[in-house]
Amino acid sequence: MIDLYTAPTPNGHKASCTLEALGMEYNVHTINLLEGEQKKPEFVAINPNGRIPVIVDRANDDFSVFESGAIMIYLAEQAGRLLPTETKARSKVLQWLMFQMGGTGPMMGQANVFFRYFPEKIQPAIDRYQNECRRLFEVMNNYLSDNEWLADDYSIADIANWCWVRTYKWSGVSVDGLDHLDRWLKTMAEQPGMAKGIEVPFSLGNLLDDDKEEDKKEFAKNAQTLLQE
Repeated sequence: MIDLYTAPTPNGHKASCTLEALGMEYNVHTINLLEGEQKKPEFVAINPNGRIPVIVDRANDDFSVFESGAIMIYLAEQAGRLLPTETKARSKVLQWLMFQMGGTGPMMGQANVFFRYFPEKIQPAIDRYQNECRRLFEVMNNYLSDNEWLADDYSIADIANWCWVRTYKWSGVSVDGLDHLDRWLKTMAEQPGMAKGIEVPFSLGNLLDDDKEEDKKEFAKNAQTLLQE
């Protein structure tokens, strides 16, 4: 049995969506980021970086894994699915996984900070991160014009990137004209486990919808406390 310590963020969803896609049983432990539960000693004991998500594999001597990408690799290897063992095929998956971990995730995260959370609107910073997000989206769109998935087959690379790219509205980034990316986003949303995975540990409702501006402002105001962490 896997214990998942998480919150409703793209990185948290990377873990829950992977667990759902693999059909693995797991227990959810909700970490309240606004209350700083991720900084408490009992949490830091399983993740020295004080961030979500974290898993503890109770069937493997209570082995803990932190960092969402490392969690995805661990789970895929345990299940023997969504990560090939052949060298080149495995490398393709890991390349696109690292693309998310070093590109789409950090850049969208910074776009979120300056576009949504930071109390002072610093337009050059907003432009810098939104433009870089758009560039990364265009990289994906160009690749997906000739490929159904980010690697040879559906994999953890698709799940990792989808959990972030699907939140493009929150980052204030346009996907207009990126037809191949749009096709992939819609296909990903229909994959088994994705709809359920993004509701773990609880649903954020329609926060990404265009007509929820007041809800977005309230959420962003609450999330500003995280900038101090």
